[in-house]
Amino acid sequence: MEIYHLQVLRTDASGMPLEWIGYQEAAKLYHLGQVAYSCGTHLYTLHGGINAKTGRRSIIEVNSIIATYHQHGSGYGADPNYVPPLSNPALFRRDNNLCLYCGQHFGQGDLSRDHITPISQGGADIWNNVVTACKRCNNHKAGRTPEQAGMQLLAIPFVPTHAEYIYLQGRRVLSDQMEFLKAHFPRKSPLHQRLR
Repeated sequence: MEIYHLQVLRTDASGMPLEWIGYQEAAKLYHLGQVAYSCGTHLYTLHGGINAKTGRRSIIEVNSIIATYHQHGSGYGADPNYVPPLSNPALFRRDNNLCLYCGQHFGQGDLSRDHITPISQGGADIWNNVVTACKRCNNHKAGRTPEQAGMQLLAIPFVPTHAEYIYLQGRRVLSDQMEFLKAHFPRKSPLHQRLR
């Protein structure tokens, strides 16, 4: 069934976004009694076996957002210095698949990670030093800074918060999940404007 590719947003019991999970993991959390509450759109009705004593069939209703009592596997915890791992898909999504030099939109296959201060000049491979660039602009800039190459950077790179990173990792984010995540973005997050 096509609907089973939709992801469930898992939060902690206070509502802090933790990660995306599949329907199987959600069913496991329901079965183990680790779901504190659920909200959002009803996604799945999972039917289990029939109880020999009662004759009843087990059913688990899975919503698009579930809050859980345990934070296992989140990697986030309460660390205010948390920095999400840098990956090209998350970077390209952060920058809205836009080359931050020429300003054009591209498919992921035509984009690359550009280091504002090149690694050859002491730059680091970190969120604050990388932007999305089309391959043409990246090749033109080569091992130079934007200033050295005479190129204008269209936006300032930023380190996504955990909630922003959860959004960047999502495949097909539903509108209720998006609204929930946006409520956890910093007030001045550049993603607010990019998601309008």
